[in-house]
Amino acid sequence: YHDFGSTICTVLARSFADIGDIIRGKDLYLGYDKKEKDQRKKLEENLQKIFKEIHSGLKGGVKERYGGDEANNFFKLREDWWTANRHTVWKAITCDEENKIGDAQYFRGTCGGEKIATLAKDKCRCDDVNIVPTYFDYVPQFLRWFEEWAE
Repeated sequence: YHDFGSTICTVLARSFADIGDIIRGKDLYLGYDKKEKDQRKKLEENLQKIFKEIHSGLKGGVKERYGGDEANNFFKLREDWWTANRHTVWKAITCDEENKIGDAQYFRGTCGGEKIATLAKDKCRCDDVNIVPTYFDYVPQFLRWFEEWAE
C-alpha cells in the first residue's frame, strides 16, 4: 500500500467524481450487459425516490426554488444536494481507520486558497479544514474518461 505515491488520491478523486455524476443524474456509463443496465436503472429509480422524498419535505421559499424540478428528475435539487454534501462524501471516501493512505497526497496543491495552495498531504485531505482537494466532479465525465484512457 505504501508505494503508490499520489496515484491513490487520484483514483479516489475519480471515484468521487463518478459518485457525484451518479447522484446528480449525469452519469454517462450505462453498463456492458443487461444485468448492469438493469442495476443502473434501479439505482436511478431509487435516487429519484430519495430526492422526491427530500423535495416533499421542503417548505416555503426553498420548495419554490425547486418548482417544476420533479419533471426533470429533481436535477436542481440533486445538484444542490451534491454541492452541500460533497465534503462529507470526500471525508467518507478517504476514511482510513487502518492508516493505509496516511502518507498519501494529492498531486496538485489545492488546499489553502489561490495564493498559498498546498498539497493535501494526509489521507488525501487538507490539514485541519474540511476542503475537498479535487474538482474532478466539475469536469465533464467524458473528459475525465479521455484522461484515464490516455494513461
